[in-house]
Amino acid sequence: MAEARAAACQPPAQARQPLWVAGQAVGSVAAGILDEINLQCLSGQRYQLLNQERSEGCVWHLDVAPDAVTPALNLLASVLRTQGRCGPWRNEQLAVCNAHGERLGTVERGAVRVLGIATRAVHLVGLAPDGRMWVQQRARTKPNNPGMWDTLMGGMVSADDTLDQALARETWEEAGLVLPALQAVGQGVTWGGQVDFSRPSREGGGVGYMVERIDWFRCTVPEGMEPRNQDGEVERFALWSPAQVRERIATGDFTLEAALVLGACCGI
Repeated sequence: MAEARAAACQPPAQARQPLWVAGQAVGSVAAGILDEINLQCLSGQRYQLLNQERSEGCVWHLDVAPDAVTPALNLLASVLRTQGRCGPWRNEQLAVCNAHGERLGTVERGAVRVLGIATRAVHLVGLAPDGRMWVQQRARTKPNNPGMWDTLMGGMVSADDTLDQALARETWEEAGLVLPALQAVGQGVTWGGQVDFSRPSREGGGVGYMVERIDWFRCTVPEGMEPRNQDGEVERFALWSPAQVRERIATGDFTLEAALVLGACCGI
């Protein structure tokens, strides 16, 4: 667990420059990446991508009006995709916030790591009445961590979701379980805590940086109710004892995110 916690808090693999949008800091980019893009793609728009000197050093500034943040960021994401500097394209928008957590706009999910934009995620730890844990093996076709083991459910908070909505949606899509049924069992669905990540990402050819906060929850899955995947992103589910979970964490079979969430849940 000490190794996992250290792995979840790493500096960038290469020098990065702050990314500003509409006058506010929202992320960072690897040095030289935005130098590569064809700025002509932004011409004729109301957007300017500028390399500016500020008191804290050189920053990239997407100089746009507040109401143009979303289209400007998504145009930048499309340009990065064209140049092979983007993660898997999901056609899913994630919120873009300033340092105070105030939402400025949204951007395609595939661009957030390359742009160093902070994201939110939810995980659900599912316990059987006898104390064993429901875990899932990720589909071998997933772009990230294929075939590795995970919590009962883990997913991103999209721009359209509140935290509770993301928890309900992802729990149904990944495990085929509805929150009202889980709320009616034991202590219901309870918030367990948060896990923060800041580490290099392989996206965009290794120039990404992951900044993410995971809110994790726990629940009891009643006897006779078994998770069934709905979206094709889970290979299978298994019911393991806490000792088995700890052993598989130690052997590196779980994703880093799941290892830290399950470790927090188990108190290790």
